[in-house]
Amino acid sequence: MAVEPLSQKEIEDRLTELPGWSVDADRLTRSYRLGTHFAATAMVIHIAQVQDELDHHSDLTLGYNTVALSVNTHSVGGKVTALDFELARRVEELAQGHGAH
Repeated sequence: MAVEPLSQKEIEDRLTELPGWSVDADRLTRSYRLGTHFAATAMVIHIAQVQDELDHHSDLTLGYNTVALSVNTHSVGGKVTALDFELARRVEELAQGHGAH
């Protein structure tokens, strides 16, 4: 199945299902705050596992107690696709288990 860029309407519709996520300069983005640096590091490792499962990788930034993601699909010219939203959905699910908000 070929991956295609999503229309602006499709992006807006999908964003309603992912509170806290937004699109900035053709990238799907989200930042999380956690209780400790160790908790943030553990979340990064968990995200890396999901990214490998999907074979789709974001730019990930680890701060003292923060984790930030930024993703788009390079194979379609750096646009947002359903694959980016699948990664976001999976990250959102695991974030709860890490106590991220």
